[in-house]
Amino acid sequence: MEQALKSGVWRAVGLSPASCGRWWWGLRYRSTREQRPPPFAPPAAGGDEEGPARGGDGGRQLPPPALPEASRAVTRSRTSPEGLAPQGQPRPWHKSYERGARPAAPGSRELWGSDEGDSSKARKRQEQKPVLIERTKGSEILFGIAPCSLALSQSRRDMFRLFLKESSGPRRLIMSEFVLQAMARGVPVHHVKGRELNALCRGRVHQGVCLEATPLRFKSLEEAEKPDVGDEENPKQQLIWLVLEKIQDPMNLGALLRSAYFLGVDRVVTSQRNSCPLTPTVSKASSGAVEVLDVYSTDDIQSFLKAKTAEGWEVVGTVTKPEEVENIPVISCLEFRWSKPVIIVIGNEGDGLSLETQLLCHRMLAIPPGRALHPGIESLNVSVATGIFLHSICSQKLRHSD
Repeated sequence: MEQALKSGVWRAVGLSPASCGRWWWGLRYRSTREQRPPPFAPPAAGGDEEGPARGGDGGRQLPPPALPEASRAVTRSRTSPEGLAPQGQPRPWHKSYERGARPAAPGSRELWGSDEGDSSKARKRQEQKPVLIERTKGSEILFGIAPCSLALSQSRRDMFRLFLKESSGPRRLIMSEFVLQAMARGVPVHHVKGRELNALCRGRVHQGVCLEATPLRFKSLEEAEKPDVGDEENPKQQLIWLVLEKIQDPMNLGALLRSAYFLGVDRVVTSQRNSCPLTPTVSKASSGAVEVLDVYSTDDIQSFLKAKTAEGWEVVGTVTKPEEVENIPVISCLEFRWSKPVIIVIGNEGDGLSLETQLLCHRMLAIPPGRALHPGIESLNVSVATGIFLHSICSQKLRHSD
């Protein structure tokens, strides 16, 4: 009787007796332990109402016996894709199969596919690494359209190579103009990818152009003492020089030089110590103005100011808070009037002008605020303040020259 029941179950689920030994004994043990009714009831007439009969024996079909709930759970677990897959379409009660537990073999294939994807990503990352370009000894990398174009046109630097981003977009015409400029100067042109340019200029905004050239140096102050041809032809011409004391931020220095060039400053002099050199960042912040504007330096600003005062120049300092200055008249930059050559001295944002430099100034200029200021935001950026000072002074120069 027991053998006949087992044969009927095997035929019902479409399994062979050889493959169901462990399954049968597990089912029998569970049924005995839970003290449930006999696992198999006599087959009902008309077959299993939950699904069609399966299998066959000699051409006749035996409907599957009705299983208790616990036995069905065991059957579902044993016939799930984790173990023995059922034949044909899954029965309605095979929820675990419908939910799709991952088989062992496809799981291993999926893991293999994941490794393959990781290796593919690794290959792509390897391909995307920029090719390191060895620089010429003693050179630096200019970046940006305006700095590189003006450096090529002025030839104040020794230039080694021009790097252009491979492009077919709207900047193609600009790149063609760079190629013509470089060919006229005998500078080799290299078309590279954007990541190579990023590596060259260390991630700064290069606009698709980099130029390898020698650094730009300050001019000696002795050269500035030589009179210009224009000064000899028009001795009454008003001159304005800008003196920068300890400006260390390259972005501020570049913005200062851009404003000085735009507003018509004749000379720019900076302190040699504790000041920013003329780096590629300065050139980019100045939009290339440093490539065309002469910038001088001195290691003794106080001696320089004393010498210019003896020559008849007026030295004008700048201050954020008028109450911080003693024994020197402070006026608004809007009230300042001048009729002789003038030097305007700018200090850095943190400390302003040193006390030694303040004592050499004839007057101090301040920018009147437009409202009551909240503590902590009572001053302007040094480049912005310089632009306001220069505009108020240089506009007078323009009116007098008309």
